[in-house]
Amino acid sequence: MIGSVQERQERPSVAAVTDALGRVLNHQANALDLVSPTPGRVLFGVAVTIRFLPYRDDLFQEEANSFARCFYAAIGNEPQGKVIVFDSAGYGNTSVGGGTKLSRLNNTGVAGLITDARLRDFRELVLHGVTVVPGDYVYADSSGAVIIPATHFEEVWGAATKIETNEVVQRQSIREENPEDVNVGSREH
Repeated sequence: MIGSVQERQERPSVAAVTDALGRVLNHQANALDLVSPTPGRVLFGVAVTIRFLPYRDDLFQEEANSFARCFYAAIGNEPQGKVIVFDSAGYGNTSVGGGTKLSRLNNTGVAGLITDARLRDFRELVLHGVTVVPGDYVYADSSGAVIIPATHFEEVWGAATKIETNEVVQRQSIREENPEDVNVGSREH
């Protein structure tokens, strides 16, 4: 499905997708407080997730828990176009990566990264307060980010496209309205 989704010509705004999700599903799906070093860049792809837990010496096993191992297990054999989602397990003030560790993004062709934690050598996007599971779609632009459950993608994308089309028509209508024709109640002069 990812190929057909990424090849689509219609790309509604994140705002329209957020509105559509609100109509189709009843849960938070948009990321607030988005910060991006590339605000003009659109990020779109299938989510893969890595969850960081607070370190415990007695549980950590380098061969099983190394970042490299977790990263490659998450992206699988077809990393192209996927969005890595780092979950800090509620420890948002902890750094989950930096330039060296995150160079794997460029090496593998993943679409980008979102996280609810801090990044050293900040290069990508930041997310907060939304549940993301592998296979969901991540869509972000300069106005925000939204997570679209894979099971509702077609319905939400279609609704978002209709919302965007309706908003274009509404804006045009507003531009053409005559203030004299708008019933604003009685005015005293």
